[in-house]
Amino acid sequence: MSSTELRHTALDAVHRSLGATMTDFAGWDMPLRYGSERDEHNAVRTKAGLFDLSHMGEITVTGPQAAALLDFALVGNIGAVKTGRARYTMICQADGGILDDLIVYRLAETEYMVVANASNAQVVLDALTERAAGFDAEVRDDRDAYALLAVQGPESPGILGSLTDADLDGLKYYAGLPGTVAGVPALIARTGYTGEDGFELFVKPEHAVELWQALTKAGEGVGLVPCGLSCRDTLRLEAGMPLYGHELTAALTPFDAGLGRVVKFEKEGDFVGREALAAAAERAESAPPRVLVGLVAEGRRVPRAGFQVVADGTVVGEVTSGAPSPTLGKPIAMAYVDAAHAAPGTPGVGVDIRGTHEPYAVVALPFYKRQK
Repeated sequence: MSSTELRHTALDAVHRSLGATMTDFAGWDMPLRYGSERDEHNAVRTKAGLFDLSHMGEITVTGPQAAALLDFALVGNIGAVKTGRARYTMICQADGGILDDLIVYRLAETEYMVVANASNAQVVLDALTERAAGFDAEVRDDRDAYALLAVQGPESPGILGSLTDADLDGLKYYAGLPGTVAGVPALIARTGYTGEDGFELFVKPEHAVELWQALTKAGEGVGLVPCGLSCRDTLRLEAGMPLYGHELTAALTPFDAGLGRVVKFEKEGDFVGREALAAAAERAESAPPRVLVGLVAEGRRVPRAGFQVVADGTVVGEVTSGAPSPTLGKPIAMAYVDAAHAAPGTPGVGVDIRGTHEPYAVVALPFYKRQK
């Protein structure tokens, strides 16, 4: 396969038949939008959206010491996760830098599925394989074994419920259970990246089209629409969820990102990055270098990643993600800013947008929180 050849998901023909605008995302040809990004975004907030996330990287870890390997390789306490539950965690370098943020599902006593970001799947696979040395556990690349569909939004439990006899009411947030959806065997997980209630469905690629069509039909009467990666980005931004390569990088530790809670020092044994992360935790407590905050525009100009945050003519931070917020009706951004300017309501903060210092309000994250 040539380096320029894009990978296609099992739903590629479906996206094209729906008139999707396609884009290269981490080497995959993925739908950016089908129509209006704003309409897709609003559908997820008020009704439901259907996503193809088959570009995500699934890695299976099995064997008697699978839990011990993951406790050593990752910063979380994975051995404490009960079968049928999932955990948000990270994999770090020895120096504490974040290699990726992950969701780990415990499928059985000695079987886990690690889901990595598409752009980092190979890096995570390589790191886990290397860290597995000396453990009685197997790391398997299962990226081609799964298609991943997500139905997100307030109508999603009803839509999915009409197609499965799985106990969705009993399925907690960050839990997963095997079931059948529209006759298709699936791992049904109550997870997502939108800030709404919703489900992610892991199925065999050959069942993806059938499942997509069944979900589309089941959602017809309640406003379900197909959604692309563009609205997924604005949804996660409003929900204050970090994106690797923007809020998370190898140059930052989880503590720098305000996500130190994912590092579990109390677990037994050593883990990769423990020493460096302990030092980072101390630094973050005494004098955090920069803090991740929300910014809301007073005007209409949209900040983008890499734009400088300024106060009194001085650079005090950098935007990591920015976009118009359909829910707030204003441009918003996440940014790392100096601790002195990080408190919500700090006056005099702006973003340098092509030479003009546009005024922005500093707010606590997230920008949007769904009503339970």
